[in-house]
Amino acid sequence: MKTIGIVANEPSGDILGAALITALRELYPNSHFIGVAGSRMLDAGCQTLLPMERLSVMGLIEVLRVLPSLLAARRQLLRYFLVHRPAVFIGIDAPDFNLHLERQLRNAGIPTVHLVCPTVWAWRPGRMKTIRKAVDLLLSLFPFEEAFLRQHQVPAQYIGHPLADTIPLQVDKNQARQSFGQSLDTPLVALLPGSRMSEVTRLAAPFIQTAQWCHQRQPNLRFITPIISTQLRTQFTATLATLAPELPITVVDGRSHEVIAAADVVLTASGTATLETLLLKRPMLVGYRLHPITWFLIKQLKLVTVPYAAMANLLVERELAPEFLQDRCNANDLGPALLALLNDSERQTQIIHTYTQIQQTLRRDAAHQAAIAIASLIK
Repeated sequence: MKTIGIVANEPSGDILGAALITALRELYPNSHFIGVAGSRMLDAGCQTLLPMERLSVMGLIEVLRVLPSLLAARRQLLRYFLVHRPAVFIGIDAPDFNLHLERQLRNAGIPTVHLVCPTVWAWRPGRMKTIRKAVDLLLSLFPFEEAFLRQHQVPAQYIGHPLADTIPLQVDKNQARQSFGQSLDTPLVALLPGSRMSEVTRLAAPFIQTAQWCHQRQPNLRFITPIISTQLRTQFTATLATLAPELPITVVDGRSHEVIAAADVVLTASGTATLETLLLKRPMLVGYRLHPITWFLIKQLKLVTVPYAAMANLLVERELAPEFLQDRCNANDLGPALLALLNDSERQTQIIHTYTQIQQTLRRDAAHQAAIAIASLIK
C-alpha cells in the first residue's frame, strides 16, 4: 500500500485535491492519503492531520497575525512526514507554506510535487530559485505557465484545469434557479464575498451596500450568496442585519457553482471564484480589498507585474470582467457597473461566447494527466 502525503490550505485547493485523489486511486487502488484536507478531500478518503481552516489566510499583514500558528503547523507536518515517509508528497497551491515544506522533504529524499504554479509570472519572480530547490515536478493549470517554468529550469507539465473538465460547456440556468426556488423571470445577482474570513470581513459590507444600491433603483432584483462555513455565515449575516436587513437575499450553505449558474450576473471577490464564474459562463464584476498596509506595499514596491487581478481577465487577456479594487470597491462605483452589465444582453452574449472558448482550451482531463505524471515520478 502506497502512502501519499497531500496538503491543501484552502477551499480551492480542496477541490483540486479531491479530484487528484480520485484519479490516483484508479492507479493505486490501495493507496493511503494523509495530510491536510477539507471536506471534499475527506469525502474522497483523505485523512487530515490538521483542520484546513488553520492554514487558510491571505495577505501580508493578515499572515503576520497568525504566523506563529502557521509555523507550528508546518513543523508538525514536517515531523510527521519525516517519520512516516510517503511515496510522494503533493503540496496544493499555498506556495509560501508548501514550498518550504516540500524543500525540506525533498532534501530528505522524498519526491515532491507542487500542484498549481505559483504566480511567479505575476509577482515575486525571485521565488523561482525556491521552486527549483523544492519540487521534482510542478503541475500547471494554465497553458502559458509551462513554457515560463521550463525556461527557468523547473520541471513542469501543463495538465489543464480540473474545473474545466467537470463543469459542462453549457450550463442550465433555469435548472439552477429552480433548485433554489427562484423565479425564472426575475433578475438574480450572485454575491461571492470570498472564502476566507479576512475576505468576508472586508468585502461583505461593500457587496451588500452595492446590492442595496441596485435594489433601490431596480426593485425587482433578487440576490443570492453562497457561504462555505458557519463562521463565515455568521460574519456575513451580521453585516447584512446591520446594513440592509430588508434586502431580498438568499444565503446558501455552500453550493457556489449552483449559485453562480443560477445568476444573471455575479459580483465576486478576486481569486478562484473568477475562474469558476468564467467556466460557468456568467458575466461578472470583480471587487477586492486588502489590508491597507498590504495594498500600500504592493503598490510602492511594484510587487505585481500583471495588468489584471482576476484570473478570468488574465486568461481572456483583457478586462472583460470590470475590476474594482481597494478604494474603488464601493457601492457608488460597483452599483452602476453592475446594473449596466445586467441590462446589456448583447454584452452578456459576447462574454458567454468568449468564456466558452477559454474553457475549451482548459479541458484536458487534468486530474488524470496529473495522476499519470505523479505515477511516473514515483516509479
